[in-house]
Amino acid sequence: MTGAALSEARAVALARVFKALADPVRLRLLSMIGAAEGGQACVCELTAGFEVSGPTISHHLKVLREAGLIEGDRRGTWIYYRAVPGALDAVSDALVPNRVPA
Repeated sequence: MTGAALSEARAVALARVFKALADPVRLRLLSMIGAAEGGQACVCELTAGFEVSGPTISHHLKVLREAGLIEGDRRGTWIYYRAVPGALDAVSDALVPNRVPA
């Protein structure tokens, strides 16, 4: 396989994404958001099922948001999160640069 190697800047950006995904709580949160009806979930729906506090969940969501994996919008007192379209595709493409789209 041949292809362009990652630039230093791209490697730094991808490492941030992988670090965000490497935590089991964050990985579950991302999965829950993606699996939610309409592809978005209220933070109030995401806190159930975890043995961590609400502020800890908020911290994990912030890490996912800063890594560019999710985005959110405030509706009243709640924030609704959704996965950023194509964010995981970009990670996959960086790992397999010559992948032929299906």
